Amino acid sequence: MGQIRFGVDDLAQLRFAVSPLWESVAALRSSVDPGRHALHLPWIKTASAIGRERTDLLPHLPELESLAPPPRCPLAEIEEELAAFTGPPERAEALLAWWRAGVRPYWPRIRAVLEADLAYRTRQLAEDGIQEVFAHLHPSLRWAEDRLTGAGLPARGVELDGGGITLAPSAFTTRCVLLPGRDAEPGRPGTPPCLVYPARGVGTLWERRAEPGDGLARLLGRSRAGLLGRTGVPATTTGLALQTGLSPGAVSQHLAVLRDAGLVTSHRYRREVYYRASELGQALLGGTPQEGPV
Repeated sequence: MGQIRFGVDDLAQLRFAVSPLWESVAALRSSVDPGRHALHLPWIKTASAIGRERTDLLPHLPELESLAPPPRCPLAEIEEELAAFTGPPERAEALLAWWRAGVRPYWPRIRAVLEADLAYRTRQLAEDGIQEVFAHLHPSLRWAEDRLTGAGLPARGVELDGGGITLAPSAFTTRCVLLPGRDAEPGRPGTPPCLVYPARGVGTLWERRAEPGDGLARLLGRSRAGLLGRTGVPATTTGLALQTGLSPGAVSQHLAVLRDAGLVTSHRYRREVYYRASELGQALLGGTPQEGPV
């Protein structure tokens, strides 16, 4: 059992982030341990067939986990994070190759799950306060007085220095991991520690529904029926456009009709709006979710 001790200033400096670099490293870890990551078996079957982009990195996995920089921005791109990577340049290049081969094809889907988690946590923070956020990050964590305790935290303890902490959900992590902060360097600001925790809703990550039947397509139109079928997990207009080949403008118009009909719901997170099938929309789709990378 370890702990993180907070000061008043640290509680006011709470941030949320999404890290494509950490997800790439955590995904690599899950690909070599399918027994502990059964939820990801549909993806692991595909990832295991990837060649050197994956196998060249496997001997360096512990190093990658220790060198991954703590994220601090929900909108960071992996190239930005790799600029702060302190490992050898060839390792950074290999990480980028693995990202492109094994993670990026599924990133819109993964990111939708992560950002749905952030939307839930930020709403919880606004409605119930920081104590409730910490209390529900993971069953192993406990919040009491001014400290967070639990498995996965440094046994020697960490005392924050007023710069706060970043919380980052992960689709591929089954435990909490604390990424230590980094001091400021010339031309580069310091970064507070980051607590990586398992995201909510990961069980839906690889679900996909069969294509909507002809009856639903005749009722809604094939494009709208297809879009509805892809909103089993939160999705953005841009992500749906990439999946369907429709223009973002056309997707936006179809989603507006589906939302007005009560078939999808929407919520905004920062610059993007996420859409998800409502209970009525799910009932119209019917059927049993199927597994497999989409």
